[in-house]
Amino acid sequence: MKAYLTAIAAMVVITVAAPFVLDQIGFSAADAGSGSAVRLD
Repeated sequence: MKAYLTAIAAMVVITVAAPFVLDQIGFSAADAGSGSAVRLD
């Protein structure tokens, strides 16, 4: 039971922190959808 609760807690922390971390390192949706390599035909 302890391992299960630890896994759930880790999943919650990763889920909450992921958007902030990815935005800080440049993997946000805005960064991925804009730039010189994006074609807007």
